[in-house]
Amino acid sequence: MTASEHRGRRRLASPPTALVLGGLVIALLAASILTASVNHIFALRDIPAVVLITTTTAVGVVVARHLPANPMGWLILGIGVSEILSVEGTMWLTLDYGRHHGRLPLGWLALLLQPGWGPAFVLFGLTILLFPDGRLPSSHWRWLLWTYLGAAVVYLGGTWEISIAAIAGHHISVDSSGELASLDNPGAATAWWAAVQNVFFLLLAVSLLASVGRQLAGFVKSSGERRQQVKWALAGTAVSITCGFVALSLSDNSNAIVSAIGNAAIAGVPALPIGIGVAILKYRLYDIDRVISRTLAYAIVTGLLAGVYTGVVLLATQVLEIKSPVAVAAATLVAAALFSPLRTRVQRLVDRRFNRTRYDADQTVAAFAARLQDAVDLDGIRADLVSVVDRSLEPAHVSMWFPPDGATARRTPHRSRPL
Repeated sequence: MTASEHRGRRRLASPPTALVLGGLVIALLAASILTASVNHIFALRDIPAVVLITTTTAVGVVVARHLPANPMGWLILGIGVSEILSVEGTMWLTLDYGRHHGRLPLGWLALLLQPGWGPAFVLFGLTILLFPDGRLPSSHWRWLLWTYLGAAVVYLGGTWEISIAAIAGHHISVDSSGELASLDNPGAATAWWAAVQNVFFLLLAVSLLASVGRQLAGFVKSSGERRQQVKWALAGTAVSITCGFVALSLSDNSNAIVSAIGNAAIAGVPALPIGIGVAILKYRLYDIDRVISRTLAYAIVTGLLAGVYTGVVLLATQVLEIKSPVAVAAATLVAAALFSPLRTRVQRLVDRRFNRTRYDADQTVAAFAARLQDAVDLDGIRADLVSVVDRSLEPAHVSMWFPPDGATARRTPHRSRPL
């Protein structure tokens, strides 16, 4: 690469470029929401997608601005760009072919942009693979990088081939979800596309697992700063993949409640870019072990309370044959009464298993507080306090101040010693 090419590349991958791209995504999103609202095609189920685009774009802009040489920010920003292009395409197809019978301009462009969610999934996988510096750990992982890129090319190539054929033949049919019918429900002429989709999703799933495995292997070998970064990335990956799986499985369900759960799960997909953004920029400001333990505790408590609530309702309505409003009220009271003691007990169990350092520190402080109630010897209290601080926080040194005799406002140092 020549010097001029290197300078041109640096100008392209610069903080102003990130701001411009982020501004365009937000402007397109605002225009889409406004247009969809005016035409009465915006619904509550679309809000999680808005959250996904906004969050990934914001994280991508922040990371790309602070570290423009790191590809991670640009990959995350690319997710937001791909998603908004897909949303724009879907909305315009719904308006053009669903309501105006193809009389609006640029319908063909919307048809080519709508499959943008496919590359967005590929970019999600690449962010996991290339975390934290945008580079592969060794040449042995190139096969996985080429798998991602090849899957994206095959997917886009297939969708564009079918879309261009539909445009050229003037037989464009859009279903209720705003997708080309021959893509969403392949028929006889496009039956091969169903096989391509199956291979695409299979490759994507295998590649995601391999990327997570790569990070897990790096986590085992890492320490210090790198270890904390991988914790954030893996925590975000776990939440993001789980929510993405739920969204893909349930969003098209015929049951309205199940479909709503699937659509709501989309809002959890940005956990991956958020985790990566925190890991790269500000991981020191947060205690990831505390976040993980709290997340696990509240997930377990939510599941247990949901089970108790359902059990009480079924017991009251099916066995005792109590009227439904009374059963719901009783179940609500039982769940509310159980919340605090159940949360405390579950949190202790989770901390003991997954957050041992904080659990031991809490136990040490609680024991000191209990001893302090009956203590009268100041020297003994001081020595015990220094010992507790040392075991719980492991500081470099401890300093203690006591007011001199007869003084309350002015303080003088009494003791300071290194640990």
